[in-house]
Amino acid sequence: MKRRRERRKRYSGKMHEKKAFLNVHVAKELKESAKIKKRSFLVNKGDTVTVMCGAHKGKSAKVQKVSHVKCVVYLEGISARNARGVENTIPFQPSNLKITALKESAYRKKFMKGE
Repeated sequence: MKRRRERRKRYSGKMHEKKAFLNVHVAKELKESAKIKKRSFLVNKGDTVTVMCGAHKGKSAKVQKVSHVKCVVYLEGISARNARGVENTIPFQPSNLKITALKESAYRKKFMKGE
């Protein structure tokens, strides 16, 4: 597909199309211990992730909020001060994160334990 169409789909797409951009890779240790066959999961509030790229590389934090509209993930404890001195949470792209611990849900249970 042309780059222009891909960009349009990412920024002005429908919500069910944007949801696909919020998948995050699963760590190898978690895949082996939980017997997960999927490569990536849709990130949820309460998951523990590790930052893989950028200034906060290597930090591990819990997911505070997931924005389906902006296609970004906000993490607890990782924030920056603005010019007025107010602490704001930093948005992260899902492609720069790796899930290290899952918050279990009914939907996710069918992908775990080899089922």
